[in-house]
Amino acid sequence: MAKIHNLGFPRIGAKRELKHLLESLWRGDINETTFNEKSNELWLSNLQQQATLDHVPVGDFSFYDHVLDTSFLFGNLPQRITEQAVSDLDKYFLFARGKAGQDLCCENAAGEMTKWFDTNYHYIVPEINKNTQFSLHPKQLLQRIKTARGQGYEVKPVLVGPLTYLYLSRSTDETSLLDKLPDLLTQYVLLLTSLGGAGIEWVQLDEPILSTNISSEWSMAFRYAYQRLSDTPVKVLLANYFGKLNENLSLVTELPVEGLHVDGLQGEEEVAHLANHIQDNQVLSVGVVNGRNIWKQDLRKVLRQLQPLQQKLENRLWLAPTCSLLHVPVDVTSEDQLTDGLANRLSFAVQKIKELEILREGLNRGEAAVEDALTASDAIAEQAGTKLAYNPLLDNDEPCLHRSTPFDERYAAQQSKLKLPLLPTTTIGSFPQTQDIRKVRAQYRHGDLDEAQYKEFIEAQIKLCIKQQVNLGLDVLVHGEAERNDMVEYFGELLEGIAVSRFGWVQSYGSRCVKPPIIHGDITRPVPMTVEWLAYAQSLTDKPVKGMLTGPVTIINWSFVRDDIPQSDVAYQLANALRDEIADLETAGIKIVQVDEAALREGLPLRQEHKEAYLQWAVNAFKLATSSVSAETQIHTHMCYSEFSDIIDAIARMDADVVTIETARSHLTLLDAFKCTAYPNAIGPGVYDIHSPACPATETIGNLIETLVDILPVEKLWINPDCGLKTRQWSEVLPALSNMVSATELWRQKLTQTA
Repeated sequence: MAKIHNLGFPRIGAKRELKHLLESLWRGDINETTFNEKSNELWLSNLQQQATLDHVPVGDFSFYDHVLDTSFLFGNLPQRITEQAVSDLDKYFLFARGKAGQDLCCENAAGEMTKWFDTNYHYIVPEINKNTQFSLHPKQLLQRIKTARGQGYEVKPVLVGPLTYLYLSRSTDETSLLDKLPDLLTQYVLLLTSLGGAGIEWVQLDEPILSTNISSEWSMAFRYAYQRLSDTPVKVLLANYFGKLNENLSLVTELPVEGLHVDGLQGEEEVAHLANHIQDNQVLSVGVVNGRNIWKQDLRKVLRQLQPLQQKLENRLWLAPTCSLLHVPVDVTSEDQLTDGLANRLSFAVQKIKELEILREGLNRGEAAVEDALTASDAIAEQAGTKLAYNPLLDNDEPCLHRSTPFDERYAAQQSKLKLPLLPTTTIGSFPQTQDIRKVRAQYRHGDLDEAQYKEFIEAQIKLCIKQQVNLGLDVLVHGEAERNDMVEYFGELLEGIAVSRFGWVQSYGSRCVKPPIIHGDITRPVPMTVEWLAYAQSLTDKPVKGMLTGPVTIINWSFVRDDIPQSDVAYQLANALRDEIADLETAGIKIVQVDEAALREGLPLRQEHKEAYLQWAVNAFKLATSSVSAETQIHTHMCYSEFSDIIDAIARMDADVVTIETARSHLTLLDAFKCTAYPNAIGPGVYDIHSPACPATETIGNLIETLVDILPVEKLWINPDCGLKTRQWSEVLPALSNMVSATELWRQKLTQTA
């Protein structure tokens, strides 16, 4: 009999209950006891929605991040955190986000944050050094296991595997990460032994680095690690996801584990290989519903693919999503604003569990038992989108992909027109989204405000934002984006071929949730999207105001994209729409346009052999969107927390006049790629971390600027925060930006005196 299980469930709740609990705790509206009680209720609700599974995951629910949870589970906290005389929960959030009111360089600095493989989820990077000693702290995990078992669930604890945990860590003093493996494994053995003593049969260890190109040293480490873990009283399900195993396929078949999980949608041939090569006592878990996209599966097709496996493996066949359902919304039945034709094609987390139920019944009881569901899936497959009406194939050398003049000539012309000082200061785009702004947007959306009233309010917010920036002394201003709910969702609402859900929230990090648009058809721009607001903002000041757009690749990577056509085709359609918008902004007198590609690195394939093809169409899409402007119009772009060393050539090919990047939380280490390759265009490394409520002191920012002027050409250096300011309060933003401007002014004086 085939079984079904899940690798992880969305933590945030269908209505973002976890977000609201976290922010209430941080504001001091609720205490720690109330937070724990309410979050426990949410976790139990998540379990209840998975009650039909044969094995329910425990350990996937997190207050902030599952990698951070792993650091706490194994006692791996920096000294600056452990020495704080606060509760464990306070230490947890201190490492996650820093401390309000404190300078970023002090002992309270948050851990580095970066993307979880090629997703839009951010994790807190573990820190490793020569003094790192692991210790086991399983109290919370064991309590949740006890609670879940007490309610009758067959529990499967879910943990980040030891190799992936170390692989994703950062050495702060050149200590080899693998040097710490034996000590870490000792704690894993203790934990698995403890879980076995608590009556647990199966434990899931997630090792998604097996979808990447790991070295022979790490392959050997896998053999060593899982040999040590085999001597425990539990059965280990080794879970790989986010891609195929490729050359690691033979490695996993040699590991002494009781079960393997693989992606059956991307690696159908690997599933067949494993079915023939796993041992007689091993379980094969196959990912048969997409854990990262929201389209319903063709269940009849999947069932027919599974039937030979069922005949061969019988009760050793398990079915699951391809990966944790963390990356999809909770429940599509809440949606009341999507057309029936679209809504009926969608499957969120709850629906994906139902799809697994249908497949289990189809295998165990025959197709007749689920014929109605299978017929419905046939109908869904038949209506699964039309082909593109316009397929904008591009050649890498087409004139529409190139600016008319080289960078040095453009930058000189831009400087002559803009007359910016040395070390120009700016922000990334958004300013605080206050309760009043969100309230008025909701009133307008629900019809409680007419268009004239809404326009008057937004213009007042833009006017306030411009005034604050002028008072601060910033050199290049932004309009603040008061009219935007989200940098992707906003454009999804205005472009044809894209739908926006009402409750399709997905966790990005901590309490930060996004609502990815749904790209389901041909993309066109019916009307200008930003010109009216930007033209009004520019009318209020003589200083340049940046036009703010989200780039085609980021819209794709932060949306649920139709899966029946190449993503490159979707990217070129988006690029053409943005190209028209930029032309209208330029006509309206906007001299600087920022096209954010925050997620360019995020979408990079995990396998080396697939990266260049992605980068070619991704860079081409950006260039198609931005290349038509005059030499005097300055194009900016922005990129979020990522490693840049392996894409620095692609960033240079984008040929943006100015690129701003997030570097403050990583202590400028992310800047190494730009420094080592002598990046040719202008760059604005972030000088303070906006994801923390901490306020950077003038001296701290000045020290960072000192480092920057030592390693980058001063005439091409910009000063800015790490990212947009929408999640912060004005009370946090104003002093931080004031300190940034003050530090910049001091350095201008120093550089002028030196000259």
